[in-house]
Amino acid sequence: MVGSPLSGPPRLDGQIALVTGGAGGIGRAVVSALSAAGAKVFATDIVDEFGDLPPNAVYEKCDVTSRVATETLIDKILADFGSIHILVLCAGTISNKHLQESTDEEWNAIFDVNVMGVVNPVRKLYPVMAQQGYGKIVALGSIAAKIGGVASGPSYVAAKSAVHGLMKWVAKAGASKGVYANVVAPGPVETPMWANVTGRAPPSAHGSVPLGRYGAPEDIAQGILFLCSPASNWITGTVLDVNGGMLMD
Repeated sequence: MVGSPLSGPPRLDGQIALVTGGAGGIGRAVVSALSAAGAKVFATDIVDEFGDLPPNAVYEKCDVTSRVATETLIDKILADFGSIHILVLCAGTISNKHLQESTDEEWNAIFDVNVMGVVNPVRKLYPVMAQQGYGKIVALGSIAAKIGGVASGPSYVAAKSAVHGLMKWVAKAGASKGVYANVVAPGPVETPMWANVTGRAPPSAHGSVPLGRYGAPEDIAQGILFLCSPASNWITGTVLDVNGGMLMD
């Protein structure tokens, strides 16, 4: 058969996965979901200690805004295991400052984490995946990039829009090489990051969230697992909306 392999069961046995932002609310749920599906998972973040890890998962401290640190970690994993089959990009930070209140420092900080924290791992791993003829990259985007924000400010909206665009470029460039690239775009999710955002409207089945609640990290993790697995072998370059019905394309 020419082209991508047929889609199959959502198992990841024998695969190596790298999850950035793995200590965050969504990142932790992703680490657990990939591990439960059979992958060997490397979680990375900037915290000193991850806490309890699921089976098949290890924690490596790394600041993905540093190209050198990111490439050093990836080289270490490749030297020890030979391949990385899955890259999930969850590292992120948010701001809800209005445009007129935003500063250069804020814009730089938001783009450093949300954009360069994606660029650095992808820039290193894309050619590796292309060379090995297989790889699945999933980036955490946001409904904010599609509707102009929920309670977030313009710097966050712009940064997540850049992530959406980058993944489409990778998907188009990598399709003939076996490299998949997709985005999961959550609506509001009950995480520590979202809890710090002011101006949040409560969810309501008759208002902003038709399914009646904010998301949980597990809701997002299962969508990411789907895009990391053989179940999605004919899907690339897409943005999967996981938002409780807030946006219906």
